[in-house]
Amino acid sequence: MDGPCIRPAGSVRLTTGTGGGLGSCGRHRLRAPRGGRQVPPPEGAAVISSENVRAYVERMASDEPAPGGGAAGALQAALGAALIAMSARYSTASEHTDRARRAADRAEELIPRALGLADADAEAFGALSAAYTLPKDTAEEKAERSRAVQEATAGAARPPRELIGVGTEVVGLARELTGWCNPNVLSDVAAASEAARAAVATAMVTLEINVRALKDAATREELRAGLAEGERAVEDAAELTRLIRERVRG
Repeated sequence: MDGPCIRPAGSVRLTTGTGGGLGSCGRHRLRAPRGGRQVPPPEGAAVISSENVRAYVERMASDEPAPGGGAAGALQAALGAALIAMSARYSTASEHTDRARRAADRAEELIPRALGLADADAEAFGALSAAYTLPKDTAEEKAERSRAVQEATAGAARPPRELIGVGTEVVGLARELTGWCNPNVLSDVAAASEAARAAVATAMVTLEINVRALKDAATREELRAGLAEGERAVEDAAELTRLIRERVRG
């Protein structure tokens, strides 16, 4: 953050789920082991439950199939929302108290939604992978496998579709704050918008892959609406960053 404001100190923790990048082919990410090093997931579940930043990043860099792109995108959205909440709390001048509180409260509501999408992404990834392992020796088995793959592909498209909505809302909050926030947090607002832009762009790639694999026209059209929303959010975030940079330069 710019300027003299001092933030409360505290350890940085992550609470999110593991999300491999979901694609219509259902492939796991393949990485060459690094000297046999394995970074194990937290004990008891495939959910990241209070993991420090370094451990999280190292596990993402490992040859484990998750966390991957889905979790990374969800985390970006959560970080963007967190920056909005913080920026709003540093912008509580008397004439802005109410709207700053509303912005902070709404941003805080978006944080667990974004992190929850990492869990949803992981579940959808597992369902899609399982569908591709179904037998296909007989005509009946082929038909059942095809049905299961289509159902799982549609399910895999839901988390990124929702993530686009969350990221879009973070960008909107960033634009709102830009009009009246404490000047010392302008760079944080820009960072929030850029984090949300990364989340939306990531989700759009995943969504496009799954939409292409879907046979149901109605479902494809429904999900394509999310792509149009995402394009607008990405453009809005880029424009907002440009405006903030101009303001900072004076």
